[in-house]
Amino acid sequence: MGIVSILIPTLNEEASLPATLAALSRLNPHEIIVADGGSTDRTAAIAAPYARVIKTPPGRGSQLRAAAEIATGNVLWFVHADTLPCPQALHAICECLQDPRVPGGNFTLLFDGDSNAARQLTRVYPWLRRIGLIYGDSGIFLRRSAYLQLGGIQPYPVFEDLDLVRRARRLGPFPTLAATLTTSSRRFENRNFASMFAQWTALQVLFWAGVSPHRLASLYRPVRAQR
Repeated sequence: MGIVSILIPTLNEEASLPATLAALSRLNPHEIIVADGGSTDRTAAIAAPYARVIKTPPGRGSQLRAAAEIATGNVLWFVHADTLPCPQALHAICECLQDPRVPGGNFTLLFDGDSNAARQLTRVYPWLRRIGLIYGDSGIFLRRSAYLQLGGIQPYPVFEDLDLVRRARRLGPFPTLAATLTTSSRRFENRNFASMFAQWTALQVLFWAGVSPHRLASLYRPVRAQR
């Protein structure tokens, strides 16, 4: 079995983090590392009993890169602070990586709640995967050797996940597991789904066209104002 390091970026996540850390701890991973980007709430204190907590500049790319640098597992699993794994998650990762051709993969993603946003997002995500769009909230995991071969995650303020998966796919198959993660739909509640999705799509088109993630960051913040 792989030795799995779980890496979690945080910024003011005191509401969501306790449930996530408790669920991840029940999986008995090799280690959990929380990379905190400057929280002003109790995030670091909540994380301390479960994880090694490091302070980093804000931005998921920078946070996850810093966490990966100190991780000691031979598998790196990137998990968002508002995401809950199924009980079989670690087993599913290790089973997937028994195929030596596979550098990594991700999970089937469900959005919590009975809101329209949650239902729409759960329906939309499989279609996004079909066109090659895999996001960090789906629990991306990589062999450490593959991660190092790729040069690691880039310290981008946005779209660090799309960039990482794009490069990982050059190394081999990147499957989506049948095992599930459940993540919060809080960022999308009480918002116009069509307008939000249009903005989201436009920003990604610009990213794939070569516009710097640093330039896109100022446009992206309103989409994810509720972390």
